[in-house]
Amino acid sequence: MLELKNLSFQVETENGKKDILKNINLTLNDNELVVITGPNGSGKSTLAKIIMGIEKQTSGQILFNGIDISDYSITERARLGFGFALQQPVRFKGITVKDLIMLASQNKELTVDKACAYLSEVGLCANEYINREVNASLSGGELKRIEIATVLARQTALSIFDEPEAGIDLWSFNNLIDVFQRIHDKHEGSILIISHQERILNVADRIIVVAGGEVQSSGTHEEIMPELMRRADGCGCSLKRGKK
Repeated sequence: MLELKNLSFQVETENGKKDILKNINLTLNDNELVVITGPNGSGKSTLAKIIMGIEKQTSGQILFNGIDISDYSITERARLGFGFALQQPVRFKGITVKDLIMLASQNKELTVDKACAYLSEVGLCANEYINREVNASLSGGELKRIEIATVLARQTALSIFDEPEAGIDLWSFNNLIDVFQRIHDKHEGSILIISHQERILNVADRIIVVAGGEVQSSGTHEEIMPELMRRADGCGCSLKRGKK
């Protein structure tokens, strides 16, 4: 279980300190799929980076299974089973998909068949992808799913996805939704997704709304979606109900 207690984050500006996150308190339970949503610039991605250890909170605590990891590095959190998927996956010239999955698994005994199985789980034909180079020949949707396959290979206790819908087409997006549902149904471990997309919100066990650097509301899909629909209809803001 992940717990954030009175988490705040400030940055220095020309006009002094600016609050990005203010006294965030939230819990992510074991095997729970949580989606954090809210307006652009509300601090959602910053919160994800702080949880992963990419950024350091100004104040507050982060507890994982009762252990205070507030000062743990990104490497130490990775060893605990944290995984982070970027908005735009990195391309690696000279590294194949098989290499990437083998590295992610940290298991020298991982077989090619098992690596292929991870690709199959994210809807990619293993024979077509296992030996491909992770370069510009792959589309955004293909890279997203390969990145998720590496998360599966790591068997993470907490998987964080920062706007996974960014930069992919409709077909890839539809497959991405199916992948998240399969991961949640078949694998142990918690999933935290940052997203504006209604269809991703629809698969959440719980939705957390962050605005102005603060948690505005938290609840089940049935509790939160009417509120989000009213906000979207009233101001044309963050909830995306378009082609995706």
